Amino acid sequence: MARRAVDQELTKEKILDVARDLFVTQGYRSVSMRQIAAALGYSHGSIYYHFKSKADLFYSLVNQDFSLLDQKLEEVLRTEEEPRKKLFHVLLGFIRFGLEHQSHYEIMFMIKDEELQPYLSGNPDQTYGKFAQAIFLLSEKKANPTMIWSIFLSLHGFVSHYCKSGQSYEDVESLAQAHVGNLCKIIP
Repeated sequence: MARRAVDQELTKEKILDVARDLFVTQGYRSVSMRQIAAALGYSHGSIYYHFKSKADLFYSLVNQDFSLLDQKLEEVLRTEEEPRKKLFHVLLGFIRFGLEHQSHYEIMFMIKDEELQPYLSGNPDQTYGKFAQAIFLLSEKKANPTMIWSIFLSLHGFVSHYCKSGQSYEDVESLAQAHVGNLCKIIP
């Protein structure tokens, strides 16, 4: 295949964007490196220039997506709000992230495959650790690990319910705020 013009140069970002959509719509196992390359209009060899395997490509997606979620958490924690308001915004921010970045969220939390387990060992645990630590500190060290896990599962359930529903965060924002408000009431 002839080399593309510089303005159409194949980048990791282009590969990741196309791969994310394919993984979410077709499932990890059903997508091949050749399919990703074909969707981009390149040879599969050009994909291997950037990623050594499909699992490596998937790991890059997950790493990028968890970094984005971590960044959103850190933005809320840097605000000058009092702890209870920050707590509310941390929880609401999780829902907002999940519904504004649905394909990211699905890649991060909903695709399960044994081949991927070695690639996923660190990011989810690190991000959950940051989330749990934030809840613990913002609750003035009163929220216990079981409560924090239940809160996470409740948020995840909310996002999972609305993923692929055709509704945006704005469509369910009042429900999200009510849900988070109720969660905040159970935190001492």
